[in-house]
Amino acid sequence: MAQRPYVIDQMISAKSIAAQVETLAAAITQDFKDTDKLVVVGLLRGSFIFIADLVREIDLPIEVDFLEVSSYGDAMESSREVRILKDLRGAIEGRDVLIVEDIVDTGHTMVGVSAHIEQRNPARFRTAALLDKPSRREVDIKADYIGFEIPDEFVVGYGIDYAQRNRNLPYIGKVRFTDEVRS
Repeated sequence: MAQRPYVIDQMISAKSIAAQVETLAAAITQDFKDTDKLVVVGLLRGSFIFIADLVREIDLPIEVDFLEVSSYGDAMESSREVRILKDLRGAIEGRDVLIVEDIVDTGHTMVGVSAHIEQRNPARFRTAALLDKPSRREVDIKADYIGFEIPDEFVVGYGIDYAQRNRNLPYIGKVRFTDEVRS
């Protein structure tokens, strides 16, 4: 499938992201200060840059694990079907868990992952998302820690892709298709 031609306009700078990651990490450190080891679970692939930066700022003993989930494929719209492609390697029963997501859009991924984690009986779990699009929400869920609330724009960068491209951008950019007529 050929991609439509597009340009990327910077929406959130790398500097702003770094500052917000520090702020989120400080809140997480405070909220989990009584835990002996926090399990931080990144949702692949979109969260890999965010989780790498976030865990380096969390001042607690942590363990890192990953879930690979899919609800988009190469499309721009969620299929609303959350599939677990790679499960956790470690046990989380009775442990404190933080789920790290790149973006909460419709909310279906977060609901599906939350149900999957709850079945494993963690002591408690919280969720963190770099980006939140509340205007797109189709289910009643909100991350406990949110980096930035953004409008309904298709974004890339800082781990987030469009058809597996642009994950390496150090900032969040808005995708603008050049074949769309803007008035």
